[in-house]
Amino acid sequence: MKKNFVKSLVFAAATLCFTSCLSTTTEAGTVGADRSQLLLISEETMEQSAEQSYAQVLSEAKAAGTLNTDAAVTNRVRNIANRLIAQTGTFRSDALKWNWQVNVIKDDTVNAWCMPGGKIVVYTGIIDSLKLTDGELAAVMGHEISHALREHSREQASQDALRSLGITVVSDVVGLSDLGTAALALASQYTISLPFSRKHETEADHVGTELMARAGYDPYEAVSIWKKMSALGGSQPPEIMSTHPSHETRIKDLQTVAAKVYPLYEATKK
Repeated sequence: MKKNFVKSLVFAAATLCFTSCLSTTTEAGTVGADRSQLLLISEETMEQSAEQSYAQVLSEAKAAGTLNTDAAVTNRVRNIANRLIAQTGTFRSDALKWNWQVNVIKDDTVNAWCMPGGKIVVYTGIIDSLKLTDGELAAVMGHEISHALREHSREQASQDALRSLGITVVSDVVGLSDLGTAALALASQYTISLPFSRKHETEADHVGTELMARAGYDPYEAVSIWKKMSALGGSQPPEIMSTHPSHETRIKDLQTVAAKVYPLYEATKK
C-alpha cells in the first residue's frame, strides 16, 4: 500500500513538473518556431552562467593575444551581428534588451557560437576557410543567435538534469534549488562543448534564416554556406547516428525555408 502511494505521489509530482515547466521561448515568426519546451532550469541561472563562462573565454583569448586582433574583421562581424540583433524582436521582444556582446577570436576552429543572453564568439577559422560572404556570415551568426533565442542550452541542460537526477528532481519539484545551483557551470558546456540535437539544429536553421532575411541578407546564402561545408570534406557519420542533420538533408530543408522567407528579404529592398 505504502509503495503504491509513493508511486502515485511521484507520478503526481512528475505531472505537475512537466505541465508547469512546459513553455515556448519565442513567437512563431514566419517559420513557425513555437514548439513547447521543458525548462526546469531558470533563465536567470543560465544567463548568470553565460556571463561567467563568456568572461573566462574572453580573458583566455586576450591573454593568448587572439582576441579581436583585426579591427576590420571585428567591425565586419559586429556590423552584421547588429543587423541580425535588430530583428530578434520578431521572435522575442526581451531579446532586444539583452546585454549583447560580439567578439572575434583568431583561431583555425571552423565554428561560432552564442551563449544564453546574447554572448557571441566567431572564430576566424570559419570566415577564412569558407571565404564567407557577408550573407553567409549572417547565416552562420543568425543560426547561433537562434540557439540563444530558443534557449536550446537551457532546454538541453534541463532534459539532461531530469534524466540524471530522476526521482530526486521530481520529488523536489517545489524548490529545484539544487538543480539551479548545479546549472551554474552549464552555459559553456551546453554552448561550446556538447553538440545540440538535430531538432535544435533544424530550429536554429529556420529561425536564423528568417532573421537574416529580415535583416536584408539573401536567405539562399544559408544554403550556400552548407554547400561550402559539404565541400570542405572530412568524415561525417551517417545521419541516423549523428546529432546533426546530414549536409544533404540540411541543404534541401534550407532551400524550402529560404523560399518561404524570401519575400521578407525582398521587402527590405523596397
